[in-house]
Amino acid sequence: MPFPELDAPKGLAKNVADLGRWGNGDVELGVASLEEVPYALGLIRQSLERQLEEES
Repeated sequence: MPFPELDAPKGLAKNVADLGRWGNGDVELGVASLEEVPYALGLIRQSLERQLEEES
């Protein structure tokens, strides 16, 4: 998912599109505590739903 399309107001997601890192996309997600996990799952859901929409 392109970083600009992600709705991530808490700042846990980072744009890594032009950093030359190994990975699977333009977004890096960092989670530092268990309290942040539900929020992170919401971001993951956004990406999954977008991918499923593209496939249909």
